[in-house]
Amino acid sequence: MKPVTTITSRGVPLLRDNIDTDTIIPSREMKTTGRTGLAEGLFAPWRYTNAVDRLADPAFALNQPEAAGARVLLAGANFGCGSSREHAVWALVEFGIEAIIAPSFAPIFRNNCLRNGLLPVELPADVVRDLAWQTVRIDLPSQTVSAGDQSWPFDIDPEAKQMLAEGLDAIDLTLKLKDTIRRWLDADRRTRPWVYLEKST
Repeated sequence: MKPVTTITSRGVPLLRDNIDTDTIIPSREMKTTGRTGLAEGLFAPWRYTNAVDRLADPAFALNQPEAAGARVLLAGANFGCGSSREHAVWALVEFGIEAIIAPSFAPIFRNNCLRNGLLPVELPADVVRDLAWQTVRIDLPSQTVSAGDQSWPFDIDPEAKQMLAEGLDAIDLTLKLKDTIRRWLDADRRTRPWVYLEKST
């Protein structure tokens, strides 16, 4: 995964509460078993006036000319609720979204973000609303969001911050401790060898 340090982008507002994973990526749009090929179906119920023919709705925020190349999505409370569908995060990442700023996230969706290199940032609803279409700078090392001459801090778990900053998933993070794990196993084998004996057939 690509390490996250700072992200500077116009903030595209999709300020609706309780946007669920089936809206982010409907099940009918999940035509692949991998993490790619999903971006076209992102927000399909809203992004297209006709999802079958892919006729874009010009009124939808991500279809606005100002949204071209944007990497920051602004959302309402409880973003990513519904199912545990990881495809929702994969679709956002493939589309080019690198961070989402919202008042709150569904817990499973938030965890899926952190494990797939997408930065979820929680800020008060009034702040998120005021960031609409502004150039936003998210600084992960300092845990701040800034726009113009204003700045707001945000919280993030230290382990999640490390994963994002180093571009690691949960397995990569564990492998960083492989020497420590190996030393522990060697010591445990010496003190409890019977645990490691193969069962006789």
